[in-house]
Amino acid sequence: MQRGSYQMPPAHSPPLHHPVPQHISQVPNLRSPPPPASQNGYGYGGQQSPPQGQGGQAGYMPQFGGFMNDPTAQMGLQMGQSAMKVGQEYVEQNFNRYINVSALKHYFNVSNRYVLAKTTLVLFPWRHRPWSRSQTNTASPTHHGTTTTQFLPPREDVNSPDMYIPLMAFITYVLLTTLIAGLNGKFEPQLLGMTFSNASVVIVLELLVLWLGRYFLNISSESQIYDLVAYSGYKFVGVIVTVAVAAVVNRGKGTGGWVGWTVFAYTFMANAFFLLRSLKYVLLPPDNSPSNPSMQTIARGQRSRRTQFLFVYSYVVQFAFMWWLTALNFGGGFPVAGGKGMGKGRGGR
Repeated sequence: MQRGSYQMPPAHSPPLHHPVPQHISQVPNLRSPPPPASQNGYGYGGQQSPPQGQGGQAGYMPQFGGFMNDPTAQMGLQMGQSAMKVGQEYVEQNFNRYINVSALKHYFNVSNRYVLAKTTLVLFPWRHRPWSRSQTNTASPTHHGTTTTQFLPPREDVNSPDMYIPLMAFITYVLLTTLIAGLNGKFEPQLLGMTFSNASVVIVLELLVLWLGRYFLNISSESQIYDLVAYSGYKFVGVIVTVAVAAVVNRGKGTGGWVGWTVFAYTFMANAFFLLRSLKYVLLPPDNSPSNPSMQTIARGQRSRRTQFLFVYSYVVQFAFMWWLTALNFGGGFPVAGGKGMGKGRGGR
């Protein structure tokens, strides 16, 4: 039996056909619907600019615009505003029993030019002239046709006391002393609070001295009391200079040494001279001064006691408080006067 001859397959194979699906599935359209056109014609394709005020807010948030137009919501909003206004008036009335807010605004009416000039005056008061405060005549709000004499605000008179510089100097002192401890690698979280507490104790003690002086010297004018409080904070300017210079020279090891004592002596004498000249017009005002609204002539004995208080307060009291503030151990981690790290000049090692 013979075997059949083998035939070669054709050179080109038939084309391959891919299977075609019989059931075509529809993919859902996930496109967002176009935004609803507002009544004013503003939309994505509109050329009109959005309206101002409430219309613009309603165009962006129509759901909130409808809520705000609800009469119930408007009534609740009015009641909330009325309650806030009543609460604010209650706080102001009770706060004004102890502190006159309108009078304090006068002491914060300052400018950059005044702050620079006043700081320079506190540090270099030796050749300053004059020391008297400028006055102006304004119409009386209670008696028509009459005028009252008032002092110009600090913005317009460099001799006027302010509370802005003392407040900023107090904050700067706390931050500077804490920064020095941090640069020495001895910063601790409680150090900030302890430094603040020490400085606050000094302020409270000085206010107590002023209160006693007010009682014994028969000072009843409110402006005189606020002036004394303002002048009591200027010593922080000299304290900051002493601490900063001593930290640079002594490398943060305290304010001792001859450099620390020299800077301290200068800033103390400058502050004392500044207070002696400035407080003269507060404790011993002329008869026509706004600090003497009753126009009463100060008796000779009273004037002598006020002069003695002025000298003791400017030199003795300020020396004690400034020494305490500059003698704190900033580099030792805790602000303790007379502790280690004070330097060789103030009880240190």
